[in-house]
Amino acid sequence: MHSPYSSYLKYIFNSITLACVLCALPLFHSQAQNRQEIQIASEYVVKGEKDKALKVYDDLARDFVNIPLIHNDYLNLMLDLGKYKDAENYVEKLIRKVDNRINYHLDLGLVYIKSGEVQKAEKQFKSIIKSNANDIYRIKSISDYLASQRLTDYAVMAMQEARNVHANNSLFTLELANLYRLQGNRDAMVEEYLNYVTQTPGNINYVKNLLQILLTRPEEMEALERLLYEKVQKNPNSEVYADLLIWVNLQQKNFYGAFIQSRAYDKRFKNESSKTLEIANIALSNEDFENADKGFSYVVKEYANTDNYLPARLGQIRAREAKVKKGYPVKKDSVRYLIAEYESFTNSYPENPNSYEAILNQALLYGYLLDEKDAAIDKLNVLIENPRVAPYIKAKAKLEMGDIYMLKEEPWESTLLYSQVERSQRETPIGYEAKLRNAKLSYYKGDFALAQEHLDILKEATTREIANDAMDLSIRIKENTTFDSVGTALKEYAAIELLLYQNKVDTALMRMASLKSGIMPSNTAADSTTSKIANTTILDDVYWLEAQLRLKRGEFDLAYDLLQKIIDEYGDDILADDAFFTQGDILENYKNEKDLAMEIYREFLNRFPGSVYAAEARKRYRQLRGDFDNLPVQ
Repeated sequence: MHSPYSSYLKYIFNSITLACVLCALPLFHSQAQNRQEIQIASEYVVKGEKDKALKVYDDLARDFVNIPLIHNDYLNLMLDLGKYKDAENYVEKLIRKVDNRINYHLDLGLVYIKSGEVQKAEKQFKSIIKSNANDIYRIKSISDYLASQRLTDYAVMAMQEARNVHANNSLFTLELANLYRLQGNRDAMVEEYLNYVTQTPGNINYVKNLLQILLTRPEEMEALERLLYEKVQKNPNSEVYADLLIWVNLQQKNFYGAFIQSRAYDKRFKNESSKTLEIANIALSNEDFENADKGFSYVVKEYANTDNYLPARLGQIRAREAKVKKGYPVKKDSVRYLIAEYESFTNSYPENPNSYEAILNQALLYGYLLDEKDAAIDKLNVLIENPRVAPYIKAKAKLEMGDIYMLKEEPWESTLLYSQVERSQRETPIGYEAKLRNAKLSYYKGDFALAQEHLDILKEATTREIANDAMDLSIRIKENTTFDSVGTALKEYAAIELLLYQNKVDTALMRMASLKSGIMPSNTAADSTTSKIANTTILDDVYWLEAQLRLKRGEFDLAYDLLQKIIDEYGDDILADDAFFTQGDILENYKNEKDLAMEIYREFLNRFPGSVYAAEARKRYRQLRGDFDNLPVQ
């Protein structure tokens, strides 16, 4: 039972609550009405009726409660309409009312800028920056405001002033780097990124990615290289600068420069993993066999009793093997020397996984360069039947054995092996590689529909390298069967490719000559008739294929002339840059005409700046010009 006193208190409380609600109702009504007016002003702006919008904002601005809701839109509208004096009076009024609101002071500087009173604006901004420079959080806010108004110079000035006041050049490194990027000041931008990464070495890959994206022109990378040489000379104990210098050489495909710097890096910092070994592997994968060999040989000598030794020793043999294969013609004695090197390696480390790679490489040398196919198959069977060998290596051995059976003209054995790998290595790169080889086998046999089925799958679900190979073959099939559904010319071209694969060079050359003439002889001995080939889209591929063959035979002038045919007759097609670059390679490496080669590379960069060979062409041009002579080291 409630007492009379408690009932009285409840009555008083309810009365006060009702009174508050009644008092607030006009305020709520006023705010709702103001928000409606703000919406109307916004709609006027959208419609382009800016004078009407300004009148609504003028009315709203009379009540200071509305200022936070309309300030930015109202000020921007006045500036847009050229009402500079009104804008100045408005902002000054706000400053008098709320002096400690830094944005209003900045807004006044903005009004001066828009009205063309640059000196007053500069005085205003400098005053704000100077009076707040001791507060790094506030100065960051000021700089962000200025940057948002595209007043980048003042944004930079704010951060630099804070650095001076705090005597700390490590402040705002990433922010300043971004501002310098907006200014187009690449040198200062790079300096700030380097400043940042020396403070946070763990973020070096982040900085590398940024620099790779932002420094898009070759001369910008060259400028970074020069800057890093200076940094390394001044800061010899900085691992970050040394690492970046190696990286920038790699970006330019200057593997000799990367080798020189990685060797110095290893000597100075003595890390467990050899940087030179890493660079040697990159050089090898980029077919710079000379510098790969130098790198591996250095690691073999200096890291004899470490985990780096065996990969380096195997890499050394592989680099030398690649150099032998690149020589025209291939010397059989050199091949047998390489086989002996691999044999020595496997005998010394019989149970080491690297030895299995060595056996695989031995088999390929027997099969492809010595034409000793049975010896190759014996070596591959050693891997396939060894229970200690990893499934991946066994799969590789089966793929290579399938290729050897192609050489032996036993394609059914080949497709059996490829299919075994496809099934055992589903959804893996080597499984996709097996499917690609099955597609090529169908292509060699002239079964383009079946080849296309394999290729369509590979284009969607595989690694980039295999996808690219699948795409190239798919495009060739489509291009050459569009107007000739039977694919007469393409069948002949594929048959020639298979002949070359099987080292039947003379027969392949005879059929190339017929294909180039447009007259194709019958494939059967009983039929002596000939057929006319209407399709000429295959000719650039024929020229390219023959040029590669002539190179292998050491017939450099013939190869050069065939490449010139591609440039003259198919200058806008996909093989034009390949042909032009290869001409430079012939002049440089096989005819020893360095000056002419340098001209070819220079012209190549003008004609094909977006080519995949552009970085290599620039590197070779600079090399021939002597840019890499007497490189400074750490």
